[in-house]
Amino acid sequence: MTKNPIGILGGSFDPIHLAHLRTALEVRDMLDLSELRFFPCGQPPHRTPPVATAQQRVAMLRLAIVGEPGLIVDEREIQREGPCYTFFTLQSLRVEFPAVPLCLIIGADQFVNFDTWHRWQEILGLAHLVVVYRPGWNPTGQIGNAELARLVQEHTTIEARNLRDVAGGQLFFAQVSQFDLSSSRIRALLRQGKSVRYLVPDAVYDYIRSQNLYNKAAGGL
Repeated sequence: MTKNPIGILGGSFDPIHLAHLRTALEVRDMLDLSELRFFPCGQPPHRTPPVATAQQRVAMLRLAIVGEPGLIVDEREIQREGPCYTFFTLQSLRVEFPAVPLCLIIGADQFVNFDTWHRWQEILGLAHLVVVYRPGWNPTGQIGNAELARLVQEHTTIEARNLRDVAGGQLFFAQVSQFDLSSSRIRALLRQGKSVRYLVPDAVYDYIRSQNLYNKAAGGL
């Protein structure tokens, strides 16, 4: 029996912006997800700590997705002590949803370093891997790592509907709209005293201003 998958999109979301949200909507519709869960990380193992607090990042996420069906904020990573490893998040979800397909959504820039992730070789045993990429990126021509190239060769499916047939184990490349936008760019603009209106949802923009987030006086990075 086929089941509509659950999408999993992790990140610092420091702050959430329109490229995050547009990608989430496109993947939700492309894969016919039953829901897509945003997982704000607590302590990222390979990055500097977020500037905004966990509570502020959760608040911005919740403001950003108000009224949008199927988008959910899941707080389990920020509630976990120690570094946030995706493997353990997937383990906990698999216990909660033993037979439902899970789709871990990552960017192409993350995928080229996927072999550095904690217990990366076990992740496809827990979920499908959905790699989102912008126009112009060649998933077969830009992977120099032999182990990742083998992963692509052995696990790739070109049909999104195949992700509904089994709980995990497949790799799907999803082309999404091109955006030159990042949380670090938004923080930089705010440090410079510039507006980020129309780069983030209006409610998030108002929240950032009300909380005095990311500007130079507040010590934003």
